[in-house]
Amino acid sequence: MKHENFPNLYTHDHPLLEHKVRILRDRDTTCQTFRRVLGEIAGLMTYEALRGVPTIEAPIETPLTTASARKLAAPITIVPILRAGLGMTEGILALVPEARTGHIGVQRNEETLRPIDYYSKLPQDAASGPVLLVDPMLATGGSAIFAIDYLRKQGCEHILMLCLVAAPEGVKRMLAAHPDVAIHAAVLDDHLNDQGYIMPGLGDAGDRAFGTM
Repeated sequence: MKHENFPNLYTHDHPLLEHKVRILRDRDTTCQTFRRVLGEIAGLMTYEALRGVPTIEAPIETPLTTASARKLAAPITIVPILRAGLGMTEGILALVPEARTGHIGVQRNEETLRPIDYYSKLPQDAASGPVLLVDPMLATGGSAIFAIDYLRKQGCEHILMLCLVAAPEGVKRMLAAHPDVAIHAAVLDDHLNDQGYIMPGLGDAGDRAFGTM
């Protein structure tokens, strides 16, 4: 549903999501379980996030007759922000296996909280269809804005963002920088602390997903 305080934010309220987000917040959740549940949440959210993607008429022959049907008008490209976004990609591909995958490597300078890029690779025709930018955490918004700026330079116009937990500060910055990019989040948390971490949050999603804490 569209969030009442932010026109660019859609929160996905659902009992299953609430249950699974609680698992991820729990500090005692194992790396294996965290990674699995992260993918499950991503798949559940993708179903709703892609509701508005365009389709075209594509008649088919069923075993009995010719029938009217529709298919995606253009291929979907999933772009996880490395490395934490990789934890969501498998769950999305389980739902949309025909999607292509690009990668954008952005890390946060822990002193300045500014994004630093170290890698980028997209399918050659990524701009021909919707791009789903993926990162579990939308904190300051710096990495997401950097990634969208890059995608824009590559000609991508239809961009959506999928995240697990968002902070109001990051949503506001995204609204100012890219008001046309819809953010789909499982939950909007309270605030950022002095170190730029989402509160109450769930810690560093990349470390918890890949066991590097």
